[in-house]
Amino acid sequence: MNGWESWQRQTSDGAVESEQRVALARPVVEFSSKGAERLGRAYWLEVRHVTRSVVRPRDRGDRLELRLLGRGPVLLRFRRATLEATDARAFCAYAIEGGLLARRAAGEITFEQVPGSLRSTIRGFFPRVAHYDWLQGRAHVAISRRYFRRLIAEETR
Repeated sequence: MNGWESWQRQTSDGAVESEQRVALARPVVEFSSKGAERLGRAYWLEVRHVTRSVVRPRDRGDRLELRLLGRGPVLLRFRRATLEATDARAFCAYAIEGGLLARRAAGEITFEQVPGSLRSTIRGFFPRVAHYDWLQGRAHVAISRRYFRRLIAEETR
């Protein structure tokens, strides 16, 4: 993948920040609310694919939940997506409300396309599990790589 960049860190208060970015030759979604929504939905589809459906996103109207096998415990719970779009930006954000993998309700996961790049970012997340970078962090990076590849491949068809 061209222009792949990834970084993550833990802040002094224990929150996690992580960003993955890839360079784009051309946009992979339209710059609209529909395109912004597609960024979010495509990511959750990759979560399901990468985990071989062990972790399944469930839309609950005003929130989205990641559950074990679709009916098991809620691993992470998010508020409904916030979408923003201009003629040069498609942005989708999910505020983190909690779940077994979160120490508390805080932070967000966002997906953003601007001319020339696509990024997936986590900010202000307080993981319950020690060593986030070895567990959840690696999973997020792997999912992001596949997410970017899928969006780029679908756009070039």
